This record gives sequence, structure tokens and C-alpha cells, in this order.
Amino acid sequence: MTKVTMTINGKPRSGEAEGRTLLASFLREELGLTGTHVGCDTSQCGACVVHVDGKAVKSCTMFALEADGAQVDTIEGQADADGTLNSLQQAFQDYHGLQCGFCTPGMVMSAAALLKDNPKPSEAEIRHYLEGNICRCTGYHNIVRAILAASGQDVPAVAAE
Repeated sequence: MTKVTMTINGKPRSGEAEGRTLLASFLREELGLTGTHVGCDTSQCGACVVHVDGKAVKSCTMFALEADGAQVDTIEGQADADGTLNSLQQAFQDYHGLQCGFCTPGMVMSAAALLKDNPKPSEAEIRHYLEGNICRCTGYHNIVRAILAASGQDVPAVAAE
């Protein structure tokens, strides 16, 4: 076991990890941050997306030791300082961008990365960016609408699938 220290959602956190421990497992099992979901363990679904040093990564494809010393942001750190939903989370709620909620943390984290790099993405850009995130419930239409709303764009302009 090796001590791993990282800054998670702005706060220093440490725990023990084996060399083979995935970042997703470390966050969930060692640190109790269960908002990061593991849906496939094969990098297919995107439910485990977190930000490592500002970059969206699938935490099931990264070892905890690789994140030692890194800045890691998880879904638990997305809310506003007073605990209310941030604008992206609120848009997911307002535009019904979730159903069962299993993919939602990864979708929100991916969308946050997209909006950081591209504050006004088109519908096509959103759909392309989310290709690495699988949702089995919503059909993506309302997820796209939520991201457009969070970016301040005209939501009714999105065509129904």
C-alpha cells in the first residue's frame, strides 16, 4: 500500500492505495466519494468522469497513484458554495436531463469540461463531445437541452429526435 495525496474539490485528501487501485475505486472506497459511478470498468460508459488537473478523464482508466499530487474535481464539488446546485446541475434538473441518474455525474462532469473549453457549443458539438458517455434512459435529447440552457443558448431551437 502506498499513501496517495491529492487535492479533491479544493481540499487536501489522503488515503492508501495499491498500485493497481483505480482512481474511481480510490475515490469511492477509500475516500467515500460515491458520486463517481462505475458502470462498466472498461472505459465505455463515462459514468466515472472526473477532472484531473482540469482535464476530464474516465477515472476507471487511471490508477490512483497516477493522480498523486493532482487537483481532482468530482461531482461532489460541483455544487455552489452554499450547497445549492450550480447552473449546469440546475439545468439538468430543469430540462429533465436525467432519469435513473446513474450516468448523471459523468454527464455533468463531461458537460462542465465541454463548457469550460467551449462556452457556447452547438447541438452537434455537444452530441459529439458526449459520445463517450452512455445513457440508457433519456435518449440524450434532454441532456443536450440542459447543456444548451446552461450555456445560455436558446433551448427551443433543438430539434426533437
